[in-house]
Amino acid sequence: MNIDELARHDFEHALRRAFWRQIISALTGKSNELLPFEEVRKRLPLRGQRYLGLQTVPLDKIVGSESRYRDFDRAFLPRQTHTRDRWINIDKAHYREIKLPPVELYKVGDVYFVRDGNHRVSVARERGQEFIDAYVTEIEVPVSIEPDMELRDIILKAEHAAFLEATKLDQLRPGASIELTIPGQYEKLLEHIAAHRWFMGEKRGAAVPYEEAVASWYDNVYTPLVQIIREQHILEKFPGRTEGDLYLWIIEHQWYLREAFGDVSMEEAARQFAEKYSGHSLRRIVNRLKETVQKAAAEHQTTPDTKKSGGAQ
Repeated sequence: MNIDELARHDFEHALRRAFWRQIISALTGKSNELLPFEEVRKRLPLRGQRYLGLQTVPLDKIVGSESRYRDFDRAFLPRQTHTRDRWINIDKAHYREIKLPPVELYKVGDVYFVRDGNHRVSVARERGQEFIDAYVTEIEVPVSIEPDMELRDIILKAEHAAFLEATKLDQLRPGASIELTIPGQYEKLLEHIAAHRWFMGEKRGAAVPYEEAVASWYDNVYTPLVQIIREQHILEKFPGRTEGDLYLWIIEHQWYLREAFGDVSMEEAARQFAEKYSGHSLRRIVNRLKETVQKAAAEHQTTPDTKKSGGAQ
């Protein structure tokens, strides 16, 4: 075959590999998508950026793109036929030993995103290269990002970092670890702390320092419920979830039970929650909890400060 035929064959081979990788992704449920740079940057608090100059970068650490994240999969295999001509021309340049200019990358954590040169990265990976020359600009962020992370993992990591920055829980209670698996839920924990602080202030008749409220909430609300979760072995009934997830769900369930039946203990709320929802899908659990809480809220006039956070005190 001549060079034109070889390059066309290489593209078709890469396209077929991308197709089968997509099938495997659908079967396993593991994402095969490139990370969108703008979405990642929007989700992470930025601490600045600096130009690092020309570097040699491992190709397997390039996991996203600024503008072409839909055209290639996570291994930078082409997913669309409209990339064909550009891809083939770059492949032919390799066969002719024409030196191509370095690509341009953003470095975020321990991974890289393509600013310019997506097709060059794709061809290099298909040809078995391990490294590529790149002009690198580093975006400084407060969390580490690893090559196997999905967008959801990055969002959760950023939200966890923001939660710790706001509460200083890791300093107030060294060794304390609250992990959640659903984006947007750390905000609920902050609402619980705010409600707990309000109740403390009402009881004391004076304003309570925020850090004192955080420590009290952790010691007197969060930790006792987690202990119940452990004693009743509830986490075993919800694979892939965490004690933090169950804390939030059980608190909301307890609030609903109290609105419907009066005073209900944490132990009873935890037991009933496990009986009602074990074996259900995450989507069904969340939807059912929303429905029950909204129903109770509609039936009872509640004050935002004391009720919106699921009754945590």
